[in-house]
Amino acid sequence: MQIQENSVVQFHYTLSENGNELESSRQGSPLLYLHGHNQMFAKVEAELTGKSVGDKLSITLAPVDAYGEVKSDAIESVQVKNLSGAKKWKPGMVAWLRTAQGEQQVTIVKVGMFKAEVDTNHPLAGKTVTFDIEVMQIREASADEIAHGHAHGEGGHHH
Repeated sequence: MQIQENSVVQFHYTLSENGNELESSRQGSPLLYLHGHNQMFAKVEAELTGKSVGDKLSITLAPVDAYGEVKSDAIESVQVKNLSGAKKWKPGMVAWLRTAQGEQQVTIVKVGMFKAEVDTNHPLAGKTVTFDIEVMQIREASADEIAHGHAHGEGGHHH
């Protein structure tokens, strides 16, 4: 079977920048997603289209195709109580900011007793990154998965 729209795909990946590994799924479970439903960077999804189990590929993405360009106006002042990921904050640390739209990854710029200045650019904004991918499994999506717009993990519905 080849990857096409409405395929559920599992793959292992290693993400790197300039040859330096940033993260990898190799020590855990493969990533699972529903192909053709905007759950992946568009260029990664395009490169995966037509691939089969066992295929390996390396995809290099410019900032515009990955985590975006650095925005100079992305510094915001937020309540420290809305940050999660550590008990004590220092500049340069990455945190999760709770917002009305859900959690957002931010970088601490300056921290006070009750407020912190955070950079809302993704930590990889402005960087060219490479995904090394190995396709592990492909199957047709169920009607529920297509209706919900995402793949369900082993054993059923996982949100």
